[in-house]
Parts: sequence; structure tokens; C-alpha cells
Amino acid sequence: MGLEGSIPTQIEKLPKLTYLSLFNNRLTGEIPYSLANLTRLESFDISINSIRGVVPTHIGAIRKLTLSNNILTGELPNTLANLTQLETFDISNNNISGEVPCWLRNLNKLRLLGLSGNHLTGSIPSCLCFMTYLTDLHLSSNEFISEMPSSIGNLTNLEVFDASYNRISGTIPYEIGQLRSLQVLDLSHNMLNATIPYQIGNLKMLATLKLSFNNISSSIPPEIGQLPYLQTLDISQNKLSGEIPSSLGKLPIHIHLDLSYNNLIGNIPKVLGMLKDINVSHNSLSGYVPREVYCSFPHSILQGNKKLLGLQKGLSCSYHSTSPAKKAKRYLRIILPLTIFLGFLFIGALIFTRYLHKKKKPKRIVQRNGDIFSVWNYDGKIAFEDIIRVTEDFDIKYCIGTGAYGSVYKASLPSGRIVALKKLHRTEAQDPSFSKSFHNEVKMLTEIRHRNIVELHGFCLHNRCMFLIYEYMERGSLSYVLSKDVEAEELNWNKRVNAIKGIANALSYMHDCKPSIIHRDITSSNILLNSSMEAFVSDFGTARILDPDSSNQTLLVGTYGYVAPELAYTMVVTEKCDVYSFGVVTLETIMGRHPGELISSLSKTNSTQSIILIDVLDSRLPLPLMKDAQDVVLLVTIALSCLSSTPKSRPSMQQVAQQLSVSKQPFHVCFEEISLQQLMNRDIFVVGRN
Repeated sequence: MGLEGSIPTQIEKLPKLTYLSLFNNRLTGEIPYSLANLTRLESFDISINSIRGVVPTHIGAIRKLTLSNNILTGELPNTLANLTQLETFDISNNNISGEVPCWLRNLNKLRLLGLSGNHLTGSIPSCLCFMTYLTDLHLSSNEFISEMPSSIGNLTNLEVFDASYNRISGTIPYEIGQLRSLQVLDLSHNMLNATIPYQIGNLKMLATLKLSFNNISSSIPPEIGQLPYLQTLDISQNKLSGEIPSSLGKLPIHIHLDLSYNNLIGNIPKVLGMLKDINVSHNSLSGYVPREVYCSFPHSILQGNKKLLGLQKGLSCSYHSTSPAKKAKRYLRIILPLTIFLGFLFIGALIFTRYLHKKKKPKRIVQRNGDIFSVWNYDGKIAFEDIIRVTEDFDIKYCIGTGAYGSVYKASLPSGRIVALKKLHRTEAQDPSFSKSFHNEVKMLTEIRHRNIVELHGFCLHNRCMFLIYEYMERGSLSYVLSKDVEAEELNWNKRVNAIKGIANALSYMHDCKPSIIHRDITSSNILLNSSMEAFVSDFGTARILDPDSSNQTLLVGTYGYVAPELAYTMVVTEKCDVYSFGVVTLETIMGRHPGELISSLSKTNSTQSIILIDVLDSRLPLPLMKDAQDVVLLVTIALSCLSSTPKSRPSMQQVAQQLSVSKQPFHVCFEEISLQQLMNRDIFVVGRN
């Protein structure tokens, strides 16, 4: 919507109004007092505007009151205690001051309380812990001090508790282990000390645990390894001691595990190599690095451990090695399943062919000579027949996208799992160049594994039919999401920042492989998003392994608007080609559109001086505030450095990933006045530890 001006006082002439939503507009002025006359009003939402003044003291029999992302000031009025039917109260990202009043306990039906991003002071009052229906409690980015109340354990329905970016001290109360419904616990960026209570292991529904940037000095309780749904465990930037418990290797494979910048000692458990994203840098770890870890992650996740000895002598990570020292995981995930299942899958395919023949249909797909059909990760429960049956032999009604040389199909398998099938067009399947690209994609995706690289579940390679089986990405490509207003608004600043971080981590991992893997076609169309808007790098048909003993000259591949300029005249592919493409995708994500015109103007000093950052941001989103603003400034700064016309001047993806992983210091200029030239000079934002 694009409403401007103030909320009219005449709104009181709608006495039967029950629902009023004015969110995401350009409204100014104050909330009219006449709103109190709407006695039947149950839901009032004016979030994401520029409303000033104070919180209204009188309002109808409201159930949902959403005032977030405005410019409201003052303290919370006592009269709000009369809103006993209130279920949602969100006043986050305003300028509310004072302490949290204890009259909030009267709102005993409240389910969501959003106070983040204000100037609230004092301690977290224990009276909040009487709001037993509460499921979401957001207190981040305020000025809370003192300790957390032990009565927090009374909030047994709590699902989200975020008190990050405050000055909370003391210990984490062990009563927090009573919050059996908790899914998100974020206490990062505080002054917590002492221990991590082992009772956190009781939170079996927990998906996110963030305790980074505190002063916790205990060992890591092994009970954390018993959390079956944990997807993020970030306890970096503390003073943790002791050894890394091997139980962490039992965590879900897709977890983001960050133990960096602590005082951890001992060996790295080899079971951590089964996870997809770990960081144990800047500790006091020692001994040989397990092959499962050394060969699966960029070496930046190990740096800062002076006593580590690297990979044990005689072991190798070479892709072309045929010795028993190849990665155990590759045997586990590829060699063994192929050995066990390849035989009966061929038999099943041949039986299916005979079945088709009996039905007097033309012979399709499966022949003896040259077939490769392999599926893994589903305990062998996918058969060739399943693919044909659920897609009705790749009927067009299951097609969800078509590219230059292939189509993508959505398939619901008998097990209930949904996968995406990338099928090469029949005419292209007979073209040697397309066939080579398809084989190349299989090779690449069976050699690498990372939480932000789309996972290959299987493949069929035949001279008449070729398809790959991928995990299905519900939201489609980044390009598609940015092209749709509703989806683009859902992809808010925080999600965009996290998506870019994911892309950076994936590319850093690829470039740090030995030898390096270069994608060569990083575009917004090749970045896929799952249901949570997490980003995954896809389409490895043009990817290439760098040969350190050759010139690495290549034909010009990639997508116009994303290809590094030097490729047009040198034809030499390097990691810096991907870095340039990453810079384009980063700007596109921040701007909401391809940055072609902006990139062409970067070489003109006068032009960049006149371009203000906020003028190029995606106008479909409100201006980023606080931490989001810091992240956006950092991302644009990095993107501009990635777009340098000189490859040597561009950062490596390892440097980019490292910059994005550390804490940001606030910039000391007005966000609305920052120019692109200032960001190119890197004199606005300083990266470092808090």
C-alpha cells in the first residue's frame, strides 16, 4: 500500500469496525484519541509507518495491538493494563523508554509480547513470568541489565525467547530447562557468565540456541547433543573451556554449529565431520585434524588453533584418489549405496521396461548399455519405477520450470517426501556438450557437501534420458522471489542478510576445496530458497575444478550481467570470477533488481558520490533499522569490493565469509546520508569484535 498523511480523526464514525490494518505505509502524525470510540475494535495494526507521539492510553476491546516499526516515544501507559483481552502486543522497534511495568501481568491472555528495539532499562521483571499463555517473548536490542529471573521457568508455553543485544549479566537460570515447548532461545550479545545449564538438554523442541558474545566460561554440556531438532547452535565469542563433547556429532546433519573464539582444548571429534556447517576456529585445540573434518570444510574453520597439526601424514583429500584414504563419508554416502543397490535397481528398471513393452507402449528410457541409475539418502526406498509413476512419465502437469536445456519437475514420492527432478530435454541429451554438462553436475555434487549447497539425492544417466534428483526448494529461485512483490516483502532484511551469508559460506567452502571448485554461473536464478527462505547454491553444470598445473583457460560461460569482465579477454577462470558474480547477486538481493546500471556507474567517481545508499535499497521494504542497517551497510560495502574491475583487488570468498561472521561495530554517521562512494572508500563501517 502507499497511504500517506495522518490517520483521520473521522475514523470514530465507524463504530462497528472490528479490524483495522494500516501496516507498511507512509503514515505520519499521531494515533488519534478518537480511536478509543471504536469499542468493537479487536485488531489494530499500524506497523511499518512513521507514526510519532505516545502509545494510545485508551483503545477498544482490543485483542491484537501491533505498533511496531514506528517512532513512538515515552513510557508504556498504565491504562494498557485494562486491555485484559489482549493476545498480541507488539511495540518493537520504536523509541519507548523506562522500565517494563509489572501491570503487564494483568494481560494474562497475552501470547505475543514484542518489546525489541527500544530503550527499555532495568531488569527483566519477574512479574512477566506470570503470563503463562505467552508463546513469544521478544526483548532484544534494549538496555536491560541485571540477571534473568529464575521464574522464567513458569512460562511453560513459551516457544520463542529472544533477549539478545542487552546487558544481562549473571547466570542462565537452570529453570529454563522447564520450557519444554521452547523452539528459539537467543541470549547472544549480553554479559552472561558462569555456566551453560545442562538442563537445556531438556528442551527437545529447540531449533535455535544462540549464546554468542557473552562471558560464559564453563565447558559445553554434552546434553546439548541430545536436542533432535536443533538447527543452529552458536556459542562463539565466549570463554568456554574443556573439550568439545563428541555428543555434538549426534546433532542434526544440517545444523549450523559455531564454537569459534573460545578456549576449547583437546582434539576435534571426528563425528563433527558428519555435520554440514561447523566453525571451531580461534580456540586452543590440538592434535591431528580428523580427515572427516579436514576434507569437508574450508580451512578457515580451523584457523587460530596453533596446536593443530593438520591432516595426519599419509591421508589425502584428492578427488582423484583411489586409495583407502578417501573420505569415509564419500564411501558411506556414495560408494556403498551404489554397490548395494545398483544391481537390483537395474533389475527393477528392466522389469519396468518389460512392463511397458507388454502394455504395447514404445520402449522408453531403460536399456542395458550405459545406464547409471543411483539413489541414496532415502535408505534405498526410491526406485526407478517410483519416479516414472509419480510423474506419469514426466507429464507436463508436473513441470514447475523450464530452462535452456532442461525442465524441472516436482514429484511426491510414495514415502511422502517431495523432490525436484531436473530432466535434460531429449534432443539435448544426445548433444555431447549438454551430456558433458550433466555428467559434470553429478560429479561435482557427489564430491562436495555443504548446508548451503543444494543436495543431490540421485541421478539417472542414459543416452536417451537424463535426470537428477534434488531436494525440493519450496520458494523457488531468488530471482523469482525478488520479482514478486508479496514474496519480496516476506524476504525481509534479516532473511536477505542470512541468504547472502549462506551463499558466501557455500562459495568459501567450494573455493577452499583441494583443488578449488569454481561455480562459474552464480546468478539469482541459480540460488534456491527453501520454506524458511534459506539460500542454497544450485546448477553445477558449468562448474570447474581448478588445475594448479594448467592455465585454466576456458570458453566463456555464465550468464550475461553476472560474468566477471576479465573473462571476456583473458578466458582464464579463477576464484575471483565467482567473487564478482557474488557481488552482483548481493547487490541484486539488497536492491530487489539487477544492479546493471549501478555497476556501470561505479567507475565514475562523481556518480558514486551523488548516489545515496537508501536510494538504491529495495523500496518494497521499510528502511532497515539498527542491526539490519549495520548488516546492509556491511553487505553493500563487501559487494562493491567484490565488483572491482581488478581481480586481485577483490576479496576472497573466505575473507567475505569471515567478515560476515564477526560482530559489527555501529557506524557513526546518519544511515540516511551514507553514499556509495563512502562505502567504496570503506570509511563508514569497521568490522571487529565487541
